[in-house]
Amino acid sequence: MTAPSPRLSVTTWSLHRALGLTYPDAPGQGRREEGRETYGPGEVTLLELPARLSALGFRTMEICHFHLPSRDREYLSELRGALEEAGIRLLSLLIDDGDLTHPEHGTRDRDWIGGWIGTAAALGAERARVIAGKSEYSREAMARSVAAFRELTARGREQGVRVTTENWFALLSRPAYVHELLDRLEGTVGLNGDFGNWGGPTKYDDLAAIFPRAETSHAKAHFFAPGEIDRDDYVACLELTRRAGFSGPYTLVYDGPGNDEWQGLAIEAELVRPYLTGQ
Repeated sequence: MTAPSPRLSVTTWSLHRALGLTYPDAPGQGRREEGRETYGPGEVTLLELPARLSALGFRTMEICHFHLPSRDREYLSELRGALEEAGIRLLSLLIDDGDLTHPEHGTRDRDWIGGWIGTAAALGAERARVIAGKSEYSREAMARSVAAFRELTARGREQGVRVTTENWFALLSRPAYVHELLDRLEGTVGLNGDFGNWGGPTKYDDLAAIFPRAETSHAKAHFFAPGEIDRDDYVACLELTRRAGFSGPYTLVYDGPGNDEWQGLAIEAELVRPYLTGQ
């Protein structure tokens, strides 16, 4: 990958195999301090990854919360230094658990997420992406999510971190629900649009309905087999971002078959590259 662009990004979700270890952490379950070999021992550490990505032409990345081996101040400072030395912006810390809409545990989960927003701030992340809710849409579930986001965004503002959410899980399973949440929060929460979270015959219309409000994206492709991308689907998603006037970063997401994640990212990058300028 050449011609670095600040709009070309990658998430550690795409590099499970390369990183190997994960550190599960979920509300009510505690944190696993010893890494779990989700995909074996790995070939690169999180501290080494920024330099590796910089060499491949990336200038932006996102980190999944469960890829952090430590939340100690010293480690977070070291990782922040590695990002800065490599010239990599930390676009977002992806907080990949918690349910703000849970009728019993919502407050617990909100507080757990709030702690991770503090971790995002310590890393110098621009954003923290939060799941809006795992409950099916209802007026009550939406109200719980809105109330929790108001508290989380206040915490984020105090620490210089913008809170965002994503068209993911049950609460935001339809464009109308995404718009309702964003409207009620009056711009205090940003939107990350994910290509791969919605499907079916209305997929492109649904994504087109929300991408005018997206400030970041997860450019996730489907692969039929290692090295064989569903080009038509991916280009259709990219075209709708162009029509929407999307001007944010494209975070490449690879979770396809085979062990060569770098190859999958390179294929995605070549298709995304024409969309990095001139929206």
